[in-house]
Amino acid sequence: MKHGFETMRAQADTAAEAIVPRSIWVTGEPTAVQTNRQSLAVSVLDLVPTRAGEPVDRAIARSVELARRVEQLGYKRYWVAEHHSIQGLACSATPVLIGHIAAPVLIGHIAAATETIRVGSGGVMLPNHSPLVVAEQFGTLEAMYPGRIDLGLGRAPGGDFQTMRALRRGLAQDGDDFPALLEELRTYLGPERSGQVVKAIPGQNSNVPITLLGSSDFSAQLAATLGLPFAFAAHFAPDALYAAAQLYRELFRPSQVLEKPYLLVAVPVIAAETEAVARWLFTTPQQRFLQLIRGGPVELLPPVDSMEFLWSDSYQRVSRIAATIRLAPDLAS
Repeated sequence: MKHGFETMRAQADTAAEAIVPRSIWVTGEPTAVQTNRQSLAVSVLDLVPTRAGEPVDRAIARSVELARRVEQLGYKRYWVAEHHSIQGLACSATPVLIGHIAAPVLIGHIAAATETIRVGSGGVMLPNHSPLVVAEQFGTLEAMYPGRIDLGLGRAPGGDFQTMRALRRGLAQDGDDFPALLEELRTYLGPERSGQVVKAIPGQNSNVPITLLGSSDFSAQLAATLGLPFAFAAHFAPDALYAAAQLYRELFRPSQVLEKPYLLVAVPVIAAETEAVARWLFTTPQQRFLQLIRGGPVELLPPVDSMEFLWSDSYQRVSRIAATIRLAPDLAS
């Protein structure tokens, strides 16, 4: 089993640099036991968060530096999410972030700034886009960085109702047509078919690896039926994790892509030298989630010594869904 971890970054004060995560298990000179545990692959899911009042280019530059750092630590993947019209998240143009980032401080792009780590989308919300355009974009990325590009696909809008309408220019696509859109996309990325008129150039026969993303059993069943990898968003739907994982494994059918199930799980992780410091850093994502459910911006705010005066008891109960998830051994494959 492979896990995707969203690495949460918090700032100690408005002038501090973002905290770069260390390997969850291996620190310093690893022992044999630590090395074996590190065989459980660890990755990063980046929402490219911005701090209050900072320019977007600085947040993007931090993502490039973070990708470089986690590559050095042996992380397997670096995925960028897709969200729209959310103040505090700079990940609306996912393929651009993957393939080309420009900033006054640092000019480069994530894939070019790294050498071995796989770079991809976590994910592209397919109903928001033309399958042909997605195939051309990721076919181009694959041509530029062969063997290192992942295409994670979801069916959520990645924003609110009004944003969805603006992205899709109507409501004809509601997520129910996701299987048909996926089939069209796979046609453009796979070998050219007899009589195929429209082709993705570049993209055709690039066979960019596709992973289906989800937070319910819909994508779990679809991924299992098609024999594709499945990534579950346990960072915001933790209660549905085990049921979706079990359903995916039970219904999985071997395919040309996979012989056996391949599961990734996204969970929030806070890493620090001590539990006290970790709990202090955890107040940054807690404030972020509090702002989210109140309809405010989700920019990164400095940690605080106590959340007591920032939320009511009801908000505190709701916020607990953002707590760290413990993964049971029986999920391992």
